[in-house]
Amino acid sequence: MPLVTDQPAYVHPAACCENPDIGAGTRVWPFAHVMEHTIVGANCNIGGHTFIEDGAHIGNGVIIKNHVMIWDGVTIEDDAFIGPGVVFTNDRYPRSRHLPQTKARYSRCENWLERTRVCQGATVGAGCVVICGVTIGRFAMAAAGSVVTRDVPDHRLVAGNPARGVGWVCTCGQRLDQAPICPGCGQGFDADGDTIKPAG
Repeated sequence: MPLVTDQPAYVHPAACCENPDIGAGTRVWPFAHVMEHTIVGANCNIGGHTFIEDGAHIGNGVIIKNHVMIWDGVTIEDDAFIGPGVVFTNDRYPRSRHLPQTKARYSRCENWLERTRVCQGATVGAGCVVICGVTIGRFAMAAAGSVVTRDVPDHRLVAGNPARGVGWVCTCGQRLDQAPICPGCGQGFDADGDTIKPAG
């Protein structure tokens, strides 16, 4: 779908959007909070009660449902889908920064911040928790309620706690079940050992 570039962003009056430069055609719904130093692309949907912290990067065409928590260090690439209630993290060993024992660690973000990437077209299902430092590959899918603790390959379907590979998904989202042709859209795939990729 082409980007909408001739329509301004829409921010609901009950939203708190501190970033004046969100992309054209993006919609921010009631009680969402987008901090000032974020990057938010065009044609996005930011659901109610979602929080996007300074330092987060949202691409174009991203769908973010309600009650999602996105922190500094999280990048979500174009056309990804983030289901309701998804929680990202950015600190593997969090403590209050007011403790004397943590003063040195929290003096610089490089000491604690772990970056997370959700690649193009990926889906993070409802209620998932994404532990920091992982990459969720292109068109991969984390099933609802998963706890993602390690990288997810392109087109891989993962589920559970911790999330483990349970299959493969097409670009359109349909499960492939080892079939070389997607039952949903007819796209062809080639299997290569423990990976799968579009044919051609």
